Amino acid sequence: MSIESQALLRLQEIDLELMRLNGRLNAMPQQKKLATIKAAERNLAGKLTHIVGLRKDVEMDLEDNEAAQRRTSERVSEVQGEAQERARDYRGVRDLEAHLTALAKQLEKLEYAHGTLEAELERLMRAEQNANDLARKLQEERVAQQGSFERDSSAIMARVRLLAQERRQTVDRIGETTRENYARAYKRFGGLAVERLRGHMPTTCRVKLQQGVFNELMRGPVIAECPYCHRMLVTEGALADE
Repeated sequence: MSIESQALLRLQEIDLELMRLNGRLNAMPQQKKLATIKAAERNLAGKLTHIVGLRKDVEMDLEDNEAAQRRTSERVSEVQGEAQERARDYRGVRDLEAHLTALAKQLEKLEYAHGTLEAELERLMRAEQNANDLARKLQEERVAQQGSFERDSSAIMARVRLLAQERRQTVDRIGETTRENYARAYKRFGGLAVERLRGHMPTTCRVKLQQGVFNELMRGPVIAECPYCHRMLVTEGALADE
């Protein structure tokens, strides 16, 4: 059998084994737990961003409220000073007292709003702290699960690395056109891209070839395409298997 045919068949074997090993890795319980943790971390990150945004908004509202209280208190002092200066102006004093009453109500509203904002800020800070605590716990659990996965999968990963190295060497023995055809067939058929012709029977689709089709394939290149399933078909050595 030619070097390219042998390499192509070996490439198919390597890729199928890699698929099985990856399936075993993906089925390990740590992988499911890691996926759950990562999803929880993404969800928590979104919530934490929202909480931090709200907390910053409340802090700005508190600053505005405190500034408004200072301005109102300053205005109260100014009006009180004006009232003393105009003590003998009854009508003027009455107007200033009405102004003071309005300022007092405004100040009272600002103080009430300040208390509400402080309570909201405290609530958001607790929520932010809780979210950060949970984020740290998730990170610790993720690290623990990743370590457990690496320990339990060490033998499989060692085999994967060996196969990956052999795959690179195997691919170097295959021509560019054949590599491209294999890549397309691998994607199309979910990994099972190559079959051999044993006698008149392809090894994968197992549809017996009519004699005329068989003869035509045997006159063609040793790496052909199955006329039935359209996988890559290695015809070399088919007569020896009859």
